[in-house]
Amino acid sequence: MSPDELKDLLKQVKYPGFSRDIVSFGLVRGAELRDGIARVALQITTADAQVPQQLRRDIEALLRSRPGVREVSVEIDVAAPKTPPRPLQSAAATPGAGAPLAGVKKIVAVASGKGGVGKSTLAVNLACAIALELASQGRKGVGLMDCDIHGPSVPLMMGLSGQRPGLLEERQMLVPLEAHGVKVMSMGLLITEDTPVVWRGPMITSAIRNFVQNVLWGDLEVLVVDLPPGTGDAQLTLAQTIPLNGAVIVTTPQLAATQVAARGGSMFNQVNVPILGVAENMSWFEDAAGNRVPIFGEGGGAQAAAQLGTTVLGQIPLFPEIRAAGDSGKPIVVAQPGHRAAIAYRSLAKAVLDKLG
Repeated sequence: MSPDELKDLLKQVKYPGFSRDIVSFGLVRGAELRDGIARVALQITTADAQVPQQLRRDIEALLRSRPGVREVSVEIDVAAPKTPPRPLQSAAATPGAGAPLAGVKKIVAVASGKGGVGKSTLAVNLACAIALELASQGRKGVGLMDCDIHGPSVPLMMGLSGQRPGLLEERQMLVPLEAHGVKVMSMGLLITEDTPVVWRGPMITSAIRNFVQNVLWGDLEVLVVDLPPGTGDAQLTLAQTIPLNGAVIVTTPQLAATQVAARGGSMFNQVNVPILGVAENMSWFEDAAGNRVPIFGEGGGAQAAAQLGTTVLGQIPLFPEIRAAGDSGKPIVVAQPGHRAAIAYRSLAKAVLDKLG
């Protein structure tokens, strides 16, 4: 059995508490079968002493039954997390418990099952709308963490293209940039605009942990996290690293988007993150006469919400001004607060804040 074949076999071992295997999590550092001895080396980060024990038992049980294996040796390098671990019990029962981000009261993920639904545009406008809502109450403190590592568009839409975050040398912490009353950190602020991010899962995982642990966010009422589409390393890493207070699932009305959104939303249920609700984007287009045209169909957001056992938080209409405002670096809720799209974003922000309590 070759090392690659042994690694394929190890994909049957799930990380305790998750439906994902130890190979795709990037935990396997070595695997070989020589002279009848199967040797497996893992590197994990956990404060739970039961996790390495469970992994050792599962690996031994899997490999001992294989022809040609007479002995199994499992070496597990366990590193203590730099931040308090996220409890495996329901996050809804203990929101904010063990939060590694000192001073951050609420953390909300904006997610989608697929790309092309306008998730980042919604996350940017949602963060700005929350900042405006809090400002109207005499409060402040909103952050936006762009975890869409491969497609970091937040700097462009927030008017921060080409700028770089500061560095607090005595603490070796990055200082986020600020625009429109929102503190921002993104991979797009750390690389040049023409540099592709060609990374495998473990590198993405490391980048997201750095955003959590090595960024000086300060005191925030709400931190909005823009996740990449899908249910991969970024989403799982974030759910493991910090206790999310909830997730907003973004979809467009058509069936192709709502089915994937429902599957993507189910991931948050598996990792004990409460779903605040569904945001239906591009719900309709208004022609010159003011008539609503449902370009992508109707009712998809409600259907996805029903499948997830939640509600529709808001519907965002499709206006070219939304795109133009984002391209200019001034989101529409800031550039044109009286626009119907801006009003819809403000309504969405109120619904999210109400859900957060």
